[in-house]
Amino acid sequence: MKPHAPVLASALVLVCAPVALAATGSGAVTQPSRATAAGYREAGVFTSAGKPRDLLLHPDSKRLYVASDDRPETPEVNESGLHVLDPKTGTVRGTVSQMPGPTGASSRRAAHRLVAPLPGDGVVFGYPLRGIGTAEEGDAAASGAWITGATVTDLGPGLAPGTVLAAQGPVLSEAAVDGAVIGRSLTLEGGDSFAVDPVRKAVWFADTGNRRLYKVDAVTLTVAATVELPPGDGFAGFVEVDPRTGAVWVGLDNSVVVHDAAGRRIGALSGPDLPRAARFDEATGQAFVVWQDSGDRAQAGSDGNGSLAVYRTADLTEAAKPTVLPGNHAQLGAASLAVQPGGEVVWVGGPAQATITRLERSAPADPSPDPSTDPSTGPSPGPSPDPSAAPSTGPSNGPTPGSSSGPSRPSEPSESSLSPVPAGSTSGPAPAPAGGPAPGDGGSAADGSGAPAPGAPAHGSLAASGVAVLALAGTAAALVAAGWVLVRIRRGTVEPG
Repeated sequence: MKPHAPVLASALVLVCAPVALAATGSGAVTQPSRATAAGYREAGVFTSAGKPRDLLLHPDSKRLYVASDDRPETPEVNESGLHVLDPKTGTVRGTVSQMPGPTGASSRRAAHRLVAPLPGDGVVFGYPLRGIGTAEEGDAAASGAWITGATVTDLGPGLAPGTVLAAQGPVLSEAAVDGAVIGRSLTLEGGDSFAVDPVRKAVWFADTGNRRLYKVDAVTLTVAATVELPPGDGFAGFVEVDPRTGAVWVGLDNSVVVHDAAGRRIGALSGPDLPRAARFDEATGQAFVVWQDSGDRAQAGSDGNGSLAVYRTADLTEAAKPTVLPGNHAQLGAASLAVQPGGEVVWVGGPAQATITRLERSAPADPSPDPSTDPSTGPSPGPSPDPSAAPSTGPSNGPTPGSSSGPSRPSEPSESSLSPVPAGSTSGPAPAPAGGPAPGDGGSAADGSGAPAPGAPAHGSLAASGVAVLALAGTAAALVAAGWVLVRIRRGTVEPG
């Protein structure tokens, strides 16, 4: 090394170190995190709609529709029917309880399944035993008819306008809403529930007895493939399709099994309770799952409480801390769920308590980052909580559902659990599902920790860092100048002038 090299090296260190320190504030390199949001808080409990069986927040009218049974503990009043609620206060805006029977004569009946919203307001719904009806706020009675055949076990929206899909045990049929006339049908090997993917024109039919999932082409109403489900002897809590990705989520025993739109196994979520309801929010790329206690205190781990869990659909990781649902158990029926677009508000139906719990998010959302967003701009603050909302009175501890069996970062599945079969056939061997996460198409999120504190200037930290950099750079420049003077002096003593 030349005699003046140490002086130059020292000067460079003095210049670079302050800049690095000023950039981070501590010298540490900051990385974006995936912190779990604080979760949800109880903001109201509605007891005005009987025993809820299904919930739907109308996208146009913003009314909360509730399909309900009567409560046996209130013999003086019959609360069954289709209720229309104010989603904020729970005030009943209307009740439609008169529905046509098999002969066409109307009488008071319960409503069990909310199929789809009607334009503007109103819903298509199902009622026991084979009824398909329509009604909206203000109607004195529902319009409807009964389809022929066995008891309807599930209903979903049809692909063609004015149609529904109905499961009568293992028979899947397409029927007209007006008149309930069946057009075509498909008989599967087993099962009684399904989910519709209108974007990809598919129906996923769950056959938990044979531990299979049939992918049905909704256009031709033929079986396109068969997917094997994990072995076991439990029951299916739900079958739902993520509208954004086409992934199918199956609540099975004490877990949720997830397959992508092609039928490849993505992973599974496990919990201490029974997964009984699920909904998706496309804006945030999140899935909402209600884990419902069995209600049998003789079983190990049963405490009578359920919980709401929120997951990122991209990698099945937890997006919010679980929220305890006191008293929500499965002894008197499955829980139901509705989610406001954006996930700010969630409603959970508890049939055992005959209540609907309104939950509000207590922290900003954790959506997938928008690549077009200016990175220098911090996330917008979340909405202020409603000051009139009641604070949560539920226990702070409880079951922690939903540990993911897959890695936190998605990758391509190693092999497929999909077994193509001839059109119209439901048989054929299928290999066991292969684990492995699915390719994520969104949902990874930063926690927004770079946002300024409330009340602080938006760029205060950057201004302070700039002053520090200028001051330290000036000091470094003076040291560099001094170093060069020393070099010149040293040259005068070592080298001839």
